[in-house]
Amino acid sequence: MNTKLTAIAASVVMTFATGAYAQSSANYGASAQPSEKQQAEQQYKAAMDKCNGMNGNAKDICKAEAKGQKDVADAQAKVNQRDTPKNRQDLEEAKANAQYDVAKAKCDDQVGDAKSVCQKTAKGTRDVAVAQAKQQAKQQAQSQTSTGGSAAGSSAYGSGSSATPPNNAPSGSSMGQPASPSSQQPQTK
Repeated sequence: MNTKLTAIAASVVMTFATGAYAQSSANYGASAQPSEKQQAEQQYKAAMDKCNGMNGNAKDICKAEAKGQKDVADAQAKVNQRDTPKNRQDLEEAKANAQYDVAKAKCDDQVGDAKSVCQKTAKGTRDVAVAQAKQQAKQQAQSQTSTGGSAAGSSAYGSGSSATPPNNAPSGSSMGQPASPSSQQPQTK
């Protein structure tokens, strides 16, 4: 009886010790790996160091590219952390603003009317991209509220599950979206 009690106590101690070791290993692994934001910051600093060796407008273009890449990487990190329509919109806007800043810097190589046209074209391109990002985010938010789906875009029946749709829903469709005519079967009387 005493040996059984000792064996049980030893197994309980080993279980807790193993769990504590696994947790400390996981924490060590997380701190040893730089986060996405830290990586973006390191890449930004390296790019800015490269830009500092340049002169004139080439330096301005290089800096705009470096800042844009950092902003996009930061926005992507937010999406990877929490994929929401708002974070995806912020990512698309960061991409549009990064392209705009680079294009605007490139326009500075031109003079007069050509420069003005270049800047207006760059601004128009950015404005269209930002409007599209807002529209996509609005549609995604509406589809999530109408279907109750997750931000990952899974169907209402669950992603990867073997659940079947209700009897009144055509198979192969997700709720909130009409089935294509080819997937609807004629009803027999």
